[in-house]
Amino acid sequence: MGSLGIAFFVLGVGMIASFFLYQRPDSIPLIPTGPVGHYFVAFTGCALIGWAGGLIGAARDPLSSRSVGTTTIFVLILMALIRMIAWLIGDYAGWLGDLSRTEATGLLVLALFLIWLKPTVAESRACAESAESEGATG
Repeated sequence: MGSLGIAFFVLGVGMIASFFLYQRPDSIPLIPTGPVGHYFVAFTGCALIGWAGGLIGAARDPLSSRSVGTTTIFVLILMALIRMIAWLIGDYAGWLGDLSRTEATGLLVLALFLIWLKPTVAESRACAESAESEGATG
C-alpha cells in the first residue's frame, strides 16, 4: 500500500508540473490537450497526491485517521491554490469567469472545517487503544 502511495504521489506531482509547463510561452504540451484539459489534469494530480497520502498514512498506521485527514486538508488547499492561479491566467479566466474563485473559496472553507473537526492526537490514540482492546477481547 505504501509503494502504491509513493507511485501515486510521483504521478500527481508530474501532472501538476505538466499544467505549469504548459503555461510557458510556445510550449509543447506534454499531454495532448488544450488549456481546459490541462486545468483538469492539474486537479487530477492534486487528487492523486491526496490519495497517496491516505495510502501511505494507512500503511504506516492503519488505526489512525489523522494522516488521511491532514493529507485531505493539504490537497484541498492545493486545489484552491491551483484554481486561484488558473483564474489569474487569461485563458481560464475567460472560460470560467469567477467560477474558479468561488470554487477556491469553497475548498478553503472545507479545509478550515476539516482542520476544526480533526481529532487531537490524544483522541486518535484513545480510539486506537479501544480498537486494540476490543480486538483482543473479541
